[in-house]
Amino acid sequence: MFVHNFDPVLIDLYIFEIRWYSLAYIFGILFGWTYANKIIKHLKTNTGSSYLETKDFDEFIPYLVIGIILGGRLGYVLIYNFNYYIINLHEIFYVWQGGMSLHGGLIGIIIATSIFSKIKRINFLNFTDIIACAAPIGLFLGRIANFINGELFGKISTLPWTVIFPYGGNVARHPSQIYEAVLEGIILFILINFLALKKKLLLKAGYVSGLFLIFYSVARIIGESFREPDKHLGYFFNYFSMGVILSFITFLTGCFIILLIKNNEQNN
Repeated sequence: MFVHNFDPVLIDLYIFEIRWYSLAYIFGILFGWTYANKIIKHLKTNTGSSYLETKDFDEFIPYLVIGIILGGRLGYVLIYNFNYYIINLHEIFYVWQGGMSLHGGLIGIIIATSIFSKIKRINFLNFTDIIACAAPIGLFLGRIANFINGELFGKISTLPWTVIFPYGGNVARHPSQIYEAVLEGIILFILINFLALKKKLLLKAGYVSGLFLIFYSVARIIGESFREPDKHLGYFFNYFSMGVILSFITFLTGCFIILLIKNNEQNN
């Protein structure tokens, strides 16, 4: 058993704070950006594919940042805690305090990518495939930040690696954030990049994006089974958390993308 005593604030300069949560987003974008450019260079060197250049991805980063922040925050506000923020409108902008929706961030990225792809006249799915390969890096760091913040903690457990969280009462709980970091970060990264690079699915636009949605959804649903639901939402139909419901939608979306691609291949 471990007693959680991490400080969400890494450095307090009085004028402003440097929080682990903010650093997770910053480094997630930086590491993901670097890795995405390596993939683009790998494709050009080993396959001769040049549908995307590193300069294109460099120019895309501002769009990506805006998509993640606006989508993630608005997703959380509208889906998870609308009743609170409708009477505390000013707190919508307190992003540093936490409260981001991964599914909302996903929608934000899709919109940002769609806009940028049209501007640059680049195939939308080719772009999202590259993003899908790098996305687990940010997911991993985000879940680690959730653990440091002591938020999104797990259900009560008697396992030896349980944690007593400051906001979870004086009881031992699953470190569900760590489970999700492993599932959504490490395992998803290995699986998606194996299929994308070793099996060369990046050469077939859309496959990696569809598979990412499917595998992420499965990982999220598994992680949710160990996690306490949001107190103000609870379970829907006495069983499903909001995260599970949203993951069912992304799972079906991923399946639809794969089926659509296969159908187009058969018709061509």
